[in-house]
Amino acid sequence: MNEYVYSAKEKIINNQRIDFADAMALYYHEDLLMLAQLARKAKEAKSGRHVYFNVNRHINLSNICQSGCPLCAFACKSGEEQAFVLETADVEKIVRQAVKGTPDLTEIHIVSALNPEKAFSYYMNIIETVRREAPHVHIKAFTPVEISHFSQISGYSVKAVLEKLKEAGLHSLPGGGAEILDDEVRQIICPNKASTAQWIEVIRTAHKLNIPTNATMLYGHIETVAQRIRHLLTIRDIQDETGGFQGFVAFPFHPGNTDLAATHTVNRVSAWEDLKMIAIARLILDNVEHIKAFWMMLTLPVAQLSLAFGVDDFDGTVVEEKIIHAAGAKTKSGITKKELIALIRETGLIPVERDTFYHHLKVYDGEKQG
Repeated sequence: MNEYVYSAKEKIINNQRIDFADAMALYYHEDLLMLAQLARKAKEAKSGRHVYFNVNRHINLSNICQSGCPLCAFACKSGEEQAFVLETADVEKIVRQAVKGTPDLTEIHIVSALNPEKAFSYYMNIIETVRREAPHVHIKAFTPVEISHFSQISGYSVKAVLEKLKEAGLHSLPGGGAEILDDEVRQIICPNKASTAQWIEVIRTAHKLNIPTNATMLYGHIETVAQRIRHLLTIRDIQDETGGFQGFVAFPFHPGNTDLAATHTVNRVSAWEDLKMIAIARLILDNVEHIKAFWMMLTLPVAQLSLAFGVDDFDGTVVEEKIIHAAGAKTKSGITKKELIALIRETGLIPVERDTFYHHLKVYDGEKQG
């Protein structure tokens, strides 16, 4: 163990904040089990032996998008065979079925593409419809990139867009679209959507309006390790300022069917890399309470293993997801609560069913049935 790794390890053990140089030293140190031990202790200091999950339902409104991001396999143009748009009546039907079929549903998670054919009023109507059909369910909807798009097409400020959506029934934002918060990278992977500054503006504005969000990172494409670390430090700096991030999610890039894979040599990173990034994130983000494993992108086995690398949230049931699967993900589009509970219990940890704000709804400690 070199002196830089030793220094970083001592800081963590003594509950001191690590910096860029520390994080880089830890990343390039090949003792993955040491990272796991440090990250697991950091996790346990925040949530003990609990591992959270929720019963949620994802809704993707449309895949028609004006951005044409090389990293995306989901988006298409209007008129293409695979193009779709959910109208208000479609969403109403989906939500009614979800509420009827899933009595313990606590969250509707809505994301879309940047559809040039839909006005801001369409998105307002969607939120109002979900609120009417499921008044007891938390609405997590629209990434910062989408909020920035709504501002551009409506002429409203970001603040006004968020205020109107909140009044209509929006409760929180997912943190998608962050990708890597470095405009040199974004000019290649997503040149026509929100810049780093615009993503941060939406996040800061949401937090000031008491709209909590998640934070995310998409890694494993053209970015450098240093850019990943700086991304995490940016998230930490924002959290120091606002305190509005509920959790952090690291997404591995799935290159299948993307234009980026056609122009750059990009392969899906290894499970070793996934676990290393999750552990590093837990150690850097000392002010973010929860680290989430989005099992749909990691695969269930890697997500389960990540519980030993600092993760304390196994995400949710999801039910139907389209964006990641368009890029070649082979995971299921949804999972049952019983399966989630079994996967967590197998690790010796305690499953906790939560709401979006991490209130405990049920602790599955010692019970045989989920």
